[in-house]
Amino acid sequence: MLNRIKSLFKKKFVQNVFIVASGAVGAQALSLLLSPIITRLYGPEAFGVLGTFTALTRIVIPIAALTYPVAIVLPKNDSNSKKIIKLSFLITILMSVMSLFILLVFKESVISLFNLEDINNLIFLIPLVIFFAGLMQITVQWVIRTNQFFINAKSEFYHSVIANFSKVGMGLFFPVASVLVVIQTFAQGIRALLIILFLRKNKPNRINFSSDEKELTMKEIAKKHYDFPLYRAPEELISTLSQNLPVLLLTSFFGPAAAGFYSIGRTVLSMPSRLIGKAIGDVFYPRITEAKHKGENLNKLIKKATLTLAGFGFLPFSIIIIFGPFLFSFIFGEDWVRAGEYARWIALFSFSTYLNQPAIKSLPVLSKQRFHLFFTIFRSVARIGGLLIGLIIFKNDLVAVALFGIISMITNLMLISIILKMSKRIT
Repeated sequence: MLNRIKSLFKKKFVQNVFIVASGAVGAQALSLLLSPIITRLYGPEAFGVLGTFTALTRIVIPIAALTYPVAIVLPKNDSNSKKIIKLSFLITILMSVMSLFILLVFKESVISLFNLEDINNLIFLIPLVIFFAGLMQITVQWVIRTNQFFINAKSEFYHSVIANFSKVGMGLFFPVASVLVVIQTFAQGIRALLIILFLRKNKPNRINFSSDEKELTMKEIAKKHYDFPLYRAPEELISTLSQNLPVLLLTSFFGPAAAGFYSIGRTVLSMPSRLIGKAIGDVFYPRITEAKHKGENLNKLIKKATLTLAGFGFLPFSIIIIFGPFLFSFIFGEDWVRAGEYARWIALFSFSTYLNQPAIKSLPVLSKQRFHLFFTIFRSVARIGGLLIGLIIFKNDLVAVALFGIISMITNLMLISIILKMSKRIT
């Protein structure tokens, strides 16, 4: 058994996962360490406002560069990949300017539509969020393409240090929601800057799969990867909207405190996904791209990665389901017991989302992004339906969160099963 473990850790894939996860572990450990201080400084209402702002920005972040950065990993040579970087950056600037114009003209309508009176003028930070998000997407995907995963780890850890200590330091003097919102706005920009600084000190690993791939113009690149803006961008927009709608609706029906409970519960439950799921997903994406170019068995790769995630994630998610209210009240304070009750149901959604990372990362390689868009529409309608049943018919926030979690888990497992079948046809 010991020899098997040693052999496992000698594999390049596992080493890369460990490198990415180590940065996430350090970042999340620091977040967990400081969370009891931060939650006591600001309180549920401030986190409710932050949750509302975060939910709104997460809806627009997917369109920052129309998801073109995800295509940076796919070309067989670096020249075409760098043209995607330029294209993505130009689109990011355009989308930031467009969002500013929309907010200047339709500010009151946007605030009224999403019930955003609590963040009012803070919505003018959204163009900055879009710009920083696009920049971070570009830098992260280049790091993934060049297999410089240690840069991802370092940037995530230092970003966590800057963000969390800023929250504590500012909270000692100005424990208000606007401080949390401003720090959140600049967070992705700080991480992108850190990645750029680290990249300048390291030579990238070239991963040209083929030197005979035709060099394309930027226009040809945009056309070749048309499925990203046409299918993936709206898919991510719809998916993010459905994932963040609970925060907006809970704010509307039960006030910012309910949104704060949901936000802190989702933040904690997303940690395993960021620690392990995202690490495997980030390393898996270039690996399955390479496997496709070499004609390897894609179904076997997806299945193995998914089962590995299941093995790592079953215990921590089970603990939250069983002991959620006690753990949240003990760690964050008695005011957060309700968040623990939410967390029991959010765990179902989070665990299944964590599991589907390899399947989701495979979709661009399998050329199945059109299917993903239509499946996401179906899943979003089902999620929103369950949420509204809980809020309108049962008039109960916990029932709404429970239905949302159950439906999310069922549909995510369905997606994994379908993608596994699709990958068999490819191979």
